[in-house]
Amino acid sequence: MFETAAIETADKAQFYRELAEQAASLFHDEPDVIANAANLSALLFEQMPDLNWAGFYFLRSPDELVVGPFQGKPACVRIKVGRGVCGTAVQRKQSILVEDVDAFPGHIACDSASRSELVVPLLDGDTVIGVIDLDSPSLARFDAADQAGIEAVAKLYVEACERA
Repeated sequence: MFETAAIETADKAQFYRELAEQAASLFHDEPDVIANAANLSALLFEQMPDLNWAGFYFLRSPDELVVGPFQGKPACVRIKVGRGVCGTAVQRKQSILVEDVDAFPGHIACDSASRSELVVPLLDGDTVIGVIDLDSPSLARFDAADQAGIEAVAKLYVEACERA
């Protein structure tokens, strides 16, 4: 049985190394996309301070994301590619860090308490299969270290699911 261990957050580089180790342990011998997304959502929500939403959106058609496993309040179910932070990250095939969601043109407010957001695309080669979406009720909650750390975890997730 997997048990999470509390991670110190003072040193972000160390935090993300330990988070990646726990994620890899969760994914060990489990290639299922949904099972891994569900467990990773829970791990992120539990371990990362100051989040109000952590989860996945999956590309289910060339132009639309559909909500996947998550932790937090009920979410928008469908997001068009190119709309909001998630849809824009898919369109650009790159992570987007938003310090103030009110300043992001076309931001989709699924939870009015969200003030900042980090969206990392799930890339299988050059193909986007979805995104990891993190929201915080605090302005400027995420920085470049958070982005790099979640990008590394996203890569582990995709690699684990490729074993299927």
